[in-house]
Amino acid sequence: MLKIKNLKVKIEDKEILKGIDLEIMQGEVLALMGPNGSGKSSLANAVIGNPKYEVIEGEIIIEGKNILEMKPEERAKLGIMMSFQYPLAIPGVTVREMLLTAMRGRGLTVSALDLKNQIALEGEKLHIDAMLLNRSLNEGFSGGEKKKFEILQMRILKPKLLILDEVDSGLDIDALALIATNVSEMVREIGMSVLVITHYQRLLKYLEPDRVVILKEGLVVDSGGKEIVDKLEKEGYKSYG
Repeated sequence: MLKIKNLKVKIEDKEILKGIDLEIMQGEVLALMGPNGSGKSSLANAVIGNPKYEVIEGEIIIEGKNILEMKPEERAKLGIMMSFQYPLAIPGVTVREMLLTAMRGRGLTVSALDLKNQIALEGEKLHIDAMLLNRSLNEGFSGGEKKKFEILQMRILKPKLLILDEVDSGLDIDALALIATNVSEMVREIGMSVLVITHYQRLLKYLEPDRVVILKEGLVVDSGGKEIVDKLEKEGYKSYG
């Protein structure tokens, strides 16, 4: 699904990623962990095409296509979706209007009424207050509500690759478990691949990764299975020098 080769990324003349090699298979959940400033979010932003992050070397390949020259909206049409740590409010635009535009932008024929009913159904599963579905997206929402709306969008758009950038920040245990359950369901149902970026081991108790990769100072310093999470719980990142 995703293959990253020797990726080097800079922001304002500061090199953040210094040669990353990473692969995610179809239907795989990969946890990306590391201390603050290690380059986790920079990697995610490079994949989605955030123009603030300049790729100076390497390749980002999705299903055999090098996407470096593609605009963010073109990458989205390929099936890449990122759930942000701090989702922005969009005044005057409801989640239905946003999703309708996104789906029609992919060339899909979508009934506005059918989509409204689907959103209502998914919102109920996520325990979202029905009144919020008709409000401007994320405007005045709590942190937990914003994260639930990100997952609602995921369930409707059905991305091939979902990037979760610290989705667990600001969530209580119940909301965390609910979101993890929904992501896991999508992995099983459609073979979605997931890159989950997190500082905290608690998320990985609900959303179990197939592999764990540790970044530090812009480099991959360790990779393996869930035993790495156990190692972090005991020793922290100091064991990586």
